Amino acid sequence: MQRRKTKKIYVKDITIGGDSPIVIQSMTNTKTSDAKATIAQIKALEKAGCELVRVSVPNNESAQAIGEIISNVNIPVVADIHFDYKLALESIKNGVHGLRINPGNIGNEEKVIQVVNEAKKRNIKIRIGVNAGSLEKDLLDSMGRTPEAMVESAFRHIKILEKYDFYNTAVSLKASDIETTIKAYELFSSKSDYPLHLGITEAGTLKAGTIKSSIGIGYMLLNGIGDTIRVSLTADPVEEIYVAKEILKSIGLDNESIRIISCPTCARTDIDIIGLAEKVEKATANIKKSISVAIMGCAVNGPGEARDADLGIAGGKSEALLFKKGQIIRKVDEASIIEVLLEEIDKF
Repeated sequence: MQRRKTKKIYVKDITIGGDSPIVIQSMTNTKTSDAKATIAQIKALEKAGCELVRVSVPNNESAQAIGEIISNVNIPVVADIHFDYKLALESIKNGVHGLRINPGNIGNEEKVIQVVNEAKKRNIKIRIGVNAGSLEKDLLDSMGRTPEAMVESAFRHIKILEKYDFYNTAVSLKASDIETTIKAYELFSSKSDYPLHLGITEAGTLKAGTIKSSIGIGYMLLNGIGDTIRVSLTADPVEEIYVAKEILKSIGLDNESIRIISCPTCARTDIDIIGLAEKVEKATANIKKSISVAIMGCAVNGPGEARDADLGIAGGKSEALLFKKGQIIRKVDEASIIEVLLEEIDKF
């Protein structure tokens, strides 16, 4: 696939756009004013592979807590601001690395100028976040809740920033409907080279939201659209990272992580392949190696069906065959499978 060429923008030490790798984001669901809880959640997100995190700033206490949060985490922190320009200024004062804010919604021109000037001084990224559920009234009246209205809204906000020579900007155009979201991103990408943050908003619970997000985000990435992603789930934010990583691995955009191949099991299965696959996936989640590991249910088809895997096991009765590139190496006791696989992975 060929990615759409976009401008490069910068958030702390992260580059978004251009030919940079797709950046994985999430958002905390703790009270930002509770710095201790928010720090703990961000650290868990970091461990899972999150590269940039957004925190909601609904009040001054939350903006004040940003300084403590930033000093205790490693990834860039973006403040999510709605309507109140003073919260944006306070967040900037406390060291935030980026803002998610729509300039047209924070008040008169004087207020916008203050935010833009402070953001420019500190090289802070601004993400314009268009949501189909909260479009401007005149756009809803004239165009409805359509991709065209979403794109028009985005350009309104962009023009405000460009008026004051601000270009360190990313854009998102999210809807809870997959087709509307895709069409909005496609339309925008045909008109602008600003980098795009992808997501299906309000995607749903862990299972339903994973499916919706994988279809929508995966489709756009396969068509060269997108520079950073967030999988929005009604679940622990850490789950968003696991899903995002799997989307990137599945379409070949993450060549630094282990890819798990596992069979759906059948009556020939005599060991706990489901449990083994889950344990291997968890144990290898943060290992940075570009290899594939197969967890197959039987010796009849295992090494053959997964012959292209770098490493794998095929189950038998209380044991498994260990194979590499389809060639059987030796037998392994069921109780030792995880340990042996990790040892073999370490050798790559």
